[in-house]
Amino acid sequence: MKNAEAFAGYEPFEFTDGPWTRRVWRKGSGPAVIVMHEMPNLHPLVLRFADRVAAQGMTVFCPSLFGEDGRVPGRAYTMGQMLYSLCVRREFNAWANGRSSPIVDWLRALARHAHGECGGKGVGAVGMCFTGGFALAMMTEPAVVAPVLSQPSLPLGRKGAGMIDASPEEIACARRRLEDEDLTMLGLRFPSDGFVPDARFAMLKDTFGDRFKAIELPDEHANPAAPIPPHSVLTWHVIDQPGTRTREVEAEVIAFFRSRTGA
Repeated sequence: MKNAEAFAGYEPFEFTDGPWTRRVWRKGSGPAVIVMHEMPNLHPLVLRFADRVAAQGMTVFCPSLFGEDGRVPGRAYTMGQMLYSLCVRREFNAWANGRSSPIVDWLRALARHAHGECGGKGVGAVGMCFTGGFALAMMTEPAVVAPVLSQPSLPLGRKGAGMIDASPEEIACARRRLEDEDLTMLGLRFPSDGFVPDARFAMLKDTFGDRFKAIELPDEHANPAAPIPPHSVLTWHVIDQPGTRTREVEAEVIAFFRSRTGA
């Protein structure tokens, strides 16, 4: 089922860099924030988060990376998209081989484009689930100043539990920039989430120290009506009522973007 109303106020455009062309949905005004959707597609709850970023004086750029834009996904659709992305699509790297996904090059170019168009101190970037680690790897682009890793789920498997989907060079660049430019990185997860192992967050804390701020939510704060176990901090598992912990985290992420981008 498709929800066309979720795209109210968005303007789509095609962005090309290197071998890839992707549709990007743009909304708002002010400094740019790249919102990278989770598996399996750019669904209405991702756009709800993007809407709230735009409402706080920023321009959101929502690239369509996989799946059908606006579709409300079910379990079968999610599994199908995951298998297709893991097994067929070459722009994504899901395994523990010390590399980021090739599509990150395109995302860096999008960040440069967005910063040139929108100005401000720099660009915010949030990845979710399958794209969670992309915001870290994107820091080799100087325009990216506010990275958020929401439930970063790659690489998959036990071998990759203490790793993130970024190369040693990308990690070293991020570490250097965080120190030299007095930046910080946010990481979000539910500790019970098997897709985001304890070892992964432990590695990020050890690598980046106080520059990495971990926000970890007990399961009791997850929306019990969500169709999956606690996982999606900014989308499916938000209890969308004022004063809830998930809404507080959402507000903290948006405030982080505002502060770092100069909104």
